Amino acid sequence: MSSINNQIPAKGIIMKIVSTKSNLQILHEDNHLIIVNKRVGDIVQGDKTGDKPLSDVVKEYIKDKYNKPGEVFLGVVHRLDRPTTGIVVFARTSKALTRMNELFSNRETQKTYWCIVKNKPLKPEDKLIHYLKRNEKNNSSKAHLKEVPDSKLASLDYKIIKELNNYFALEINLHTGRHHQIRAQLSAIGSPIKGDLKYGFDRSNPDGGIHLHARKLVFIHPVTKENLSVNASTPDDAIWNAV
Repeated sequence: MSSINNQIPAKGIIMKIVSTKSNLQILHEDNHLIIVNKRVGDIVQGDKTGDKPLSDVVKEYIKDKYNKPGEVFLGVVHRLDRPTTGIVVFARTSKALTRMNELFSNRETQKTYWCIVKNKPLKPEDKLIHYLKRNEKNNSSKAHLKEVPDSKLASLDYKIIKELNNYFALEINLHTGRHHQIRAQLSAIGSPIKGDLKYGFDRSNPDGGIHLHARKLVFIHPVTKENLSVNASTPDDAIWNAV
């Protein structure tokens, strides 16, 4: 059962569906990790908005499912931008959190994203290398072709995986994990992500999200050492369904 805001939406406005303990999209769960499919309305960790974060929702789910007394431990391994969707990993033990942090910081994970753009990239597939400089004031990053002061190297591979009527679906493989990296780099080549007003798309999506989805994550389990490959289904909308 989905949970939506109780307000009656104005005509033409789509209310955001957010995750609750009863509708969490669980992709993988064991004694050490829990991996969920984040919705557009979810914020991974608490911020100044005061909105209930996904981390608290997952804690409630664990507490109820396993009848846990007291406070539930849950470590936030990484984040996704609020308007994006897809795979988010949480650690259920401090040992798993430490080891997962090491995997992410040492880039020992394979992260694959899907996104939708309107402007077709010049090449069907390519490697993009930029230097990203973050602007803290407006929470954005700008991609430069050459290194500038306080910038960080950003690298990704993309390929067009499907041509739709008015859009193109891209698959992205990240080599670095910079702030707003995919959004900034695609904007820099003239192909901003659908709905991403901040990075140059001409209109927002009705639900306030953008068409960027963390599709697949591959890594070695921090405790069992098994090879884990997790896939997250895309949101249910006409464009994603066409992909």
